[in-house]
Amino acid sequence: MIVERVELNILAHQSEAFEQAMQQAKLLIAQMPGFLGLELLKHHQLPDRYLLLIQWERLEDHQQGFRKSVQYQEWKALLHHFYSPFPIVEYYTPCISISSN
Repeated sequence: MIVERVELNILAHQSEAFEQAMQQAKLLIAQMPGFLGLELLKHHQLPDRYLLLIQWERLEDHQQGFRKSVQYQEWKALLHHFYSPFPIVEYYTPCISISSN
């Protein structure tokens, strides 16, 4: 599994519109091969900052699959105009995990 990590800085006072657009965009990415899950976290103190975590089976599922798809073009149209500056995408491989059950 690969975790895509993206810090998102949204234009001032656009967080509500961004969250609405993300509700639409998540439906596009959810149908992609290799997609495992998505979590959008809002910064507790900075209302225009988010952390986006997307789980993929393989790095290629994101870079070759999603990024070269029609769905990505729709994703871009819905979301990219909210970012300032444009975010940097990083990839992580889980190595230690714990949860309470």
